[in-house]
Amino acid sequence: MTLQLGDTVPNFTQATNEGEITFYDWAGDSWVVLFSHPADYTPVCTTELGEVSKLKPEFEKRNAKVIALSVDGVESHKGWIGDINETQNTTVNYPIIADEDQKVSDLYGMIHPKANAKLTVRTVFVIDPSKKLRLTITYPPSTGRNFAEILRTIDSLQLTDKYSVATPVNWQDGEDVVVSPAIPTEEAKKKFPKGVNEIKSYLRMTPQPDK
Repeated sequence: MTLQLGDTVPNFTQATNEGEITFYDWAGDSWVVLFSHPADYTPVCTTELGEVSKLKPEFEKRNAKVIALSVDGVESHKGWIGDINETQNTTVNYPIIADEDQKVSDLYGMIHPKANAKLTVRTVFVIDPSKKLRLTITYPPSTGRNFAEILRTIDSLQLTDKYSVATPVNWQDGEDVVVSPAIPTEEAKKKFPKGVNEIKSYLRMTPQPDK
């Protein structure tokens, strides 16, 4: 199955280190960051799961829940969490899906056979409260993810959902944003009272509306 942006993501019921969950019920009305990793007791994943634990308050500020997945079992997850807590100086405080039957991996297309037929690649799914897929980033197993970038993309998605703007290259929360090309300049000046800088007819900047 190939999930594309805008698709409604599939529901599932699966075991985790925090007990069995039904995904839609667990997600509730939150945004969700679902991220897969190749296997337990692997070095890059150990650093990633530790970092997400430390960043959990930042995700919560954005009404976002985090949930990980690998194809190993619950007891393996629990043992590995002890190593993560010890080596990364943190406490894993979110569920890790035990996808031993690869049900979720298959539903979400997390296994790329030409990379490795048995392991999930490092895919990130950002899912909105209506269960729509809004963003995917897929890394090879050898490359650790940048979770600061994932937080940045959530900031952009939430901002652009609310206002008729887009975020430019390397944008960070609080910086100027792009006015939607669909809005005529005179209308944009009324809509964005902080000012509109018309660089080109198609490239117009305005201060971030909610700052």
